[in-house]
Amino acid sequence: MTIIAVFNQKGGVGKTTTSLNLAAALIRTGRTAYGIDLDPQAHLSSISGITARSGDDTVLSLFQRNRPLRELVQEAGSKINIIPSHSELSKVDALYGKGYNVVNRLNTSLQAENFGKKETPIVIDCCPMIGVLSLNALFACNGLIIPISADHLSTKGAMQLEKSLTALEHVLKRRIQRRYLLTRFDGRRRMGWDVLRLVEERFGQEVCRTRISENVSLAESPALNLTVFEHAPSSRGAQDYDDLVKELLTDGFIE
Repeated sequence: MTIIAVFNQKGGVGKTTTSLNLAAALIRTGRTAYGIDLDPQAHLSSISGITARSGDDTVLSLFQRNRPLRELVQEAGSKINIIPSHSELSKVDALYGKGYNVVNRLNTSLQAENFGKKETPIVIDCCPMIGVLSLNALFACNGLIIPISADHLSTKGAMQLEKSLTALEHVLKRRIQRRYLLTRFDGRRRMGWDVLRLVEERFGQEVCRTRISENVSLAESPALNLTVFEHAPSSRGAQDYDDLVKELLTDGFIE
């Protein structure tokens, strides 16, 4: 099963946009895709049109009472199967600490429930900080996508994350396969090319060949609770996410 976490320690880099449209693009290939919202801001849930009646109907109940994940799945209008988030997730660190059983809970649940066949990818939208929630995503995933918007602060966030990932390797006992994805790229701006050169020098072959262009349709679609494919299927943004999935499938990053 392919489990992809989408994470950067800096916000505003296109993390949720990438989580949503990556899952939507995978569905367009004939797959069934799941999205897990591990951000207390619950943007992936709200954009998908899902409002939980209570925290017990969200991933929060996995931590509160180890509720099976399959009981939490809701199908969005985009046909993505979403496990929604809740604002109370922000208290998970304070309530449950960072013991191994806590940070490995999502992974344990996914494996125990055999949550998805080989052709059923799971995309996890992470919160932009290292804590219990993001650690759960990192322990569970076998692939990590790190969005970097075409600016220098976002690049610094990715470099800081790389240091954190290196420090975690002795705990995870593995190196997580990763891809760095440039977002909000505008080829007319010199800074975009400067950032691209910098990330390619730093991360080499792990930088995606596909770049997500600055695109009005991508900016508009969240306000309409739509994927870019539902809002503007012929747009550059839709084409970019289709191209991204083709690249990840071709490279074997996604089974």
